[in-house]
Amino acid sequence: MAAFAAARKSRLHNALEGLALTATLQSFPTFAAATFLLKLVGNHDLVGDPGVAVFVAVASMLHAMLAVTLGPSFPAVFKTVYEPKFFEAHLSLSDKITAWRTQPAASLQLMTIVLLLSVMAVVTASVG
Repeated sequence: MAAFAAARKSRLHNALEGLALTATLQSFPTFAAATFLLKLVGNHDLVGDPGVAVFVAVASMLHAMLAVTLGPSFPAVFKTVYEPKFFEAHLSLSDKITAWRTQPAASLQLMTIVLLLSVMAVVTASVG
């Protein structure tokens, strides 16, 4: 059934899936951590500002679009941001995530993000 559904997936649908996965799994954590670090070092302009969420969302999308556009042409430069598995049309959405997650580099990237966000959360909670 999954092979039949993947066979009917259009190129646009596959490209949008790849862009969404790149933005969500690779770009969003970077900009979320950056804003968290700004908050942690005492930037009071971020407190209660809904523009922070807009910034993170827009920056994540632009970063993902740049990576998706230039990644295939310059794989050495965009090796940590562009993931070719996100754009394989024969894979379902969950299969794309599984294929990415099982790579050692992606596992290391996810572990680094989790540890960084955990440390920042503990420091933020203890500082106040």
